[in-house]
Amino acid sequence: MAHNAPRLHLISYDIADPRRLTRLHRYLSGVGMPLQYSVFVVELSPRKLARVLKSIEDIIDPRRDDVRVYPFPRNGERIRMGRQSFPEGVFLIGQGCDLLSLAKC
Repeated sequence: MAHNAPRLHLISYDIADPRRLTRLHRYLSGVGMPLQYSVFVVELSPRKLARVLKSIEDIIDPRRDDVRVYPFPRNGERIRMGRQSFPEGVFLIGQGCDLLSLAKC
């Protein structure tokens, strides 16, 4: 796989100030898919990841806020249990499927 290929990342946050919380949530809603209110999955190339991290840095207060970014293993096992969190026909991960594909897998 190419070094600059997009990769799935999990971004989670705990923001102390309601204004920064709203700004960060609104920003991440534009670049990723919310899994829960403060957890997003995004597909990012290394260049796009750097831009997203810079934008997050501009929003948060690093002394009071906590943001974590976890890359998914490229070929790692993924397990989902419980209620589907995406609309019908939207899949996060499936063999041979793209991120958030609308096609049946």
